[in-house]
Order: sequence, then C-alpha cells, then structure tokens
Amino acid sequence: MPRPPSAMRRQILDSALRLFAEHGFKGTSLHDIAVEAQCSKASLLYHFAGKDAILTELLTPPAEALSAMGEELAALTGGQAVEAAVTGYVGLAMRFHLEVKIIFAELPDMLGHPVLAVIPRAVEQLADALAGRSDEPRARVAAQMVIGGVAVTVAADVDAEPATMRDELVRGALRTLGHPTGLG
Repeated sequence: MPRPPSAMRRQILDSALRLFAEHGFKGTSLHDIAVEAQCSKASLLYHFAGKDAILTELLTPPAEALSAMGEELAALTGGQAVEAAVTGYVGLAMRFHLEVKIIFAELPDMLGHPVLAVIPRAVEQLADALAGRSDEPRARVAAQMVIGGVAVTVAADVDAEPATMRDELVRGALRTLGHPTGLG
C-alpha cells in the first residue's frame, strides 16, 4: 500500500538528512536517497526538483530558527543576553545537530547556499548576545569560541545522553564566557 505524499516527502527528507550527515552532500546521490527512502528515483523527483531542493528544505528550518533567535536576543542585555544566547544556541545546535554536521562537513560550499544567507547576520547577533553586548576582545573571542565549540561538539558523534550533552554544553559555554552557570 503506497504511503500518502506527505509521508513519502518526510521519508525522503529524513533519509537525505541521514545520508548527507554520513556521506556529505556531494557524496550522496539521488539514487542513494531513493534507496534509503524506499522509493523510486521518479517518486523522489516528483516530490523534489533535485538534491539541492532537498538540501534547501532541510536547511531552511535551522536557518530560520537561528535568525528568529537572533531577533529575540536583540531585546536582551548583559547577563540576560548571555544566558538566553547560550541556552538558545545549545538547544538549536542539538535540535539540528545533523544539519550542523552537514554544514560543517562542506562549509565553503554550504556558505554560498541561498537558504543560509541569513546565517551571517544571525551569528553576529548571537555573538553580540554571547559577549553580553561588550566590545572587549576577551568577550568577543569567548563568544566566537562558544559558537564554534558548540557547533563542532554537536556535529561530532559524542556518546552522551541528550540531556547530559545539553547540560554540559551550557555549563562549558557559560564557563568559557566567564558567566556564573547557575546550574548545579
């Protein structure tokens, strides 16, 4: 019995996400995705114009979420901005860990992808909040370390329960920023 179109579309996206994360965007063919999704290549192409369309659909939610978080952080200052930025960023990075892995695996090519055009501004907003709105080099360097460190950590295959990973990422990020953790 054939699956409804929306279920097939989701299966294709889920399969592509796993394959892109494991083999890279360039290392994954439409045929690979169709086999993993248990559909024909024709069915895959019925739902998506091609591999780039699949990637666009996969990367749009994390890009939009990061952009929205940046806008929310704009209203906060000091310690409130730092804590909200750390917990929000760690949450997004964990939620979209496979997408982060895809982006980092092929970073130069990915940065040119149209759906990621919102990323530089959102990262600037995140860095500003992580730095507690400070222009001091120590705060700015620490903010960039947190951005990179969290992204690399969630993209790695660290054997840790999600709650433990989240708690340790938040603690480590707050420590790096010289901010009291408030966590036991």
